[in-house]
Amino acid sequence: MALLCLGKYYLDHILPRCCYVRAMHHSRVEFMENRADFTAPSNGPTRRQAIAGVLGALGGVVIGASSVSAGAADGISHTADSIHQEPVFTASPKRVYEALTDAKLFTRVIQLSGALQAMHLPDKPAEISRDAGGAFSLYGGYITGRNVELVPNVRIVQAWRAGDWPAGVYSIVRFELVEQGPGCKIVFDHTGFPKGEAESLASGWKAHYWEPLAKVLA
Repeated sequence: MALLCLGKYYLDHILPRCCYVRAMHHSRVEFMENRADFTAPSNGPTRRQAIAGVLGALGGVVIGASSVSAGAADGISHTADSIHQEPVFTASPKRVYEALTDAKLFTRVIQLSGALQAMHLPDKPAEISRDAGGAFSLYGGYITGRNVELVPNVRIVQAWRAGDWPAGVYSIVRFELVEQGPGCKIVFDHTGFPKGEAESLASGWKAHYWEPLAKVLA
């Protein structure tokens, strides 16, 4: 508002005087150079052009200030990592859904991944609730979380964390089951995990989920 008031005062009081003084100065110079010609020079900016220039400058200042303020205050991160994968299986969406939500079937996935031997997992490497809001524990408790949304044979959304993450940090994993001919494609997205984890997580999904899951469903 202060900028706008200052601009109005400039247009109403200062600019007309400047234009008048400038015109008189040019006329006097022209008169001295050619006494026969009393016409003021016409190549200078008109009052309308000068006003338009001042308004444009003031508008740019106001808009620029607003943009800087908004950019500093919006709190949006444009650098967060995410994972998108689309594994395909020779099984129906129903069978894929069952393998991901049934503790006995997913225990078989864990066994085929080789994690039982490498991690010395307990007798129950997988415990999975079949209800939305229910908890799950995979790989002997190394992976834990809760089911956010369960749509049978269609979608699984989970709050998901690894055991070595800071306390209270959960990511979101989404398994969208899409029928593809006689088989099924999982449109998979993983977001919200700690910075620097993308590479190991991306390889982990392939080695500990998709590859052994394909063997279970074969």
